[in-house]
Amino acid sequence: MRAFACSVCRRLVPFEATRCLHCGAALAFDPERREIVGRRDAERRWPCANAMLIGCNWLAPAEGALCRACVLTGTRPADDDAEGIERLAGAERAKRRLLFDLLELGVPVPRERREGELSFALLSSAAAPVTTGHADGLVTMDLAEEDDAHRERLRLQLDEPYRTVLGHLRHEVGHHLWTVLVLRSGDDAALAEARALFGDERADYGAALDRHYAEGPPADWADRHVSAYATMHPAEDWAETTAHYLHVWDALQTAASFRVSVAGPEQVADPAGTAAGRIAPPVPGRFAEALEQWLPLSYALNALNRSLGHGDLYPFVLAPAVLDKLRFVDRMVAGAAA
Repeated sequence: MRAFACSVCRRLVPFEATRCLHCGAALAFDPERREIVGRRDAERRWPCANAMLIGCNWLAPAEGALCRACVLTGTRPADDDAEGIERLAGAERAKRRLLFDLLELGVPVPRERREGELSFALLSSAAAPVTTGHADGLVTMDLAEEDDAHRERLRLQLDEPYRTVLGHLRHEVGHHLWTVLVLRSGDDAALAEARALFGDERADYGAALDRHYAEGPPADWADRHVSAYATMHPAEDWAETTAHYLHVWDALQTAASFRVSVAGPEQVADPAGTAAGRIAPPVPGRFAEALEQWLPLSYALNALNRSLGHGDLYPFVLAPAVLDKLRFVDRMVAGAAA
């Protein structure tokens, strides 16, 4: 996520800003320019129809219309479902961040809901059972994930390093990106390479699911997979790896935008005062450069968290086989952007 500034006074404002706390200017996010703009400067753009309901700060193409993010949610709690709407607001905030990442990467994002294209069903299991998942472009998520106690209980039960709403959305959208980045590329060599790296996604999913929950992941799963869940089926390996790619890319973009530098004691003591260790913005197709920056940044993030008495912020060790998969995802993202 890039850092943003008020278009009036140039002070820092968050991605979700609707008003500058310094000068009081009314602000909104323009998805076409991918910038925070003053409402007075938003030509031919209007507030999203969900602005009052869930606090959406994106601009829409017409008065009374939904913005480019909200229009992709086809099913959601009713307006009079106070608890459902409160959780919907949090899920939509995470979804807007995810869509921003895809737009920044150059990955195609539809402007309206169409069959087979990316869309969302954000549902409350308080009304009926909801299974989080993906099918033919439709991402379904249980809004109970917005409840901290529920999410933490499942995280511990499933022995996950971390569990977030944004992470869920990245994983499920990762499934859709298999179609967008690999199948629609028309590149038979890339498809063959993907199946060599991740396995054949046409393998029986039901049988793999039963096996995973009956036997668990293999003892050496970390040598080949980014997570234990990635061992379940090749499609889940791709989705987990793609979600992790988005995770790393977003964190690096954030660090670069805020001009974060990471350097060891020798560089800090350098009398020349050079800007050694300054994080540079990640570029699709140049994963090797991103990785060189990610490793020291993740060390620093973990050190900061430990200093505050918490566990590691980034509790992962990326094995060579996992790095090969991440490099492949990066190449496919770069190809789609091109």
